[in-house]
Amino acid sequence: MAREIIVGTRDSALAMWQTNWVVDNLKKLNPGYSFRVVSMKTQGDKILDVALAKIGDKGLFTKELESAMLDREIDLAVHSMKDLPTVLPEGLMIGAICERVDPRDVVISRNGISLEQLPHGAKVGTSSLRRCAQLLSYRSDLQLDPLRGNLNTRMAKLERNNMDAIILAAAGVERLGWGERITERLSTDVCLPAVGQGSIGIEIREGDPEVYEVVHKLNHFPSEAAITAERALLRRLEGGCQIPIGALGTVEGDELTLKGVVAGLDGKEIIRSSVSGKAQDAVQLGETLAGQLIEMGADKILKAVRQEFV
Repeated sequence: MAREIIVGTRDSALAMWQTNWVVDNLKKLNPGYSFRVVSMKTQGDKILDVALAKIGDKGLFTKELESAMLDREIDLAVHSMKDLPTVLPEGLMIGAICERVDPRDVVISRNGISLEQLPHGAKVGTSSLRRCAQLLSYRSDLQLDPLRGNLNTRMAKLERNNMDAIILAAAGVERLGWGERITERLSTDVCLPAVGQGSIGIEIREGDPEVYEVVHKLNHFPSEAAITAERALLRRLEGGCQIPIGALGTVEGDELTLKGVVAGLDGKEIIRSSVSGKAQDAVQLGETLAGQLIEMGADKILKAVRQEFV
């Protein structure tokens, strides 16, 4: 009889799509195993009327799944890499970082016009501090409105709340079949994505070589190197997914280039830099870029941001 592996996931439509994609691929790569999916709500799914930055960001979308793993109720958990904290609970590790799709943010506008073409004072929906800060740096006239909930809810709010546009991650929009609604893919010169955006991660228990061997077949080294560098940058800056930090690593051959940005909430202060080096030195590259950003004043900007949410 095939060994059953229990897979944990959030119960949102996007999380279920990602989990089904992972399970389908794991079945192809591991014909001797069967897989059962268990879904659950996380704290981040339950609290929809408060900005995430005000709740605190340590494991908002992962804690319940991680507890279930440590309690041996599930064998692995599927996450969006951008939701996975840079420091994992003791006893857990990343078993695979899947091949990344388009990491950029996208504009979905009611009238099919680009960010630059939106009217003065346009109402744009997003709750991400990272997006807000970079958008205001690009266009200080924009009126940014909170936007929480699943993708269907956010698309509905575009019309119901009379917004001119909303900003979302390309990956989620395309995975759920809304790609034709994309008006514009934002240049990373305008808006660097969240750390890990566009990739699916598989978290497992440490000391479980059988499950590691099963899931690591889905690991994609160029994506792993790029995202490892991004996560090292974020960890050094002591940032979380609700802090205005953007980063993007790209790998060509064995060379990795990492770009990073730190911005004040109003977009008036913004610091950008980049580094390049060997992909195998991903952690060092992330830490090096973080050090450069700190020397340029990133720590002062982030201290001011954190004080806003104390």
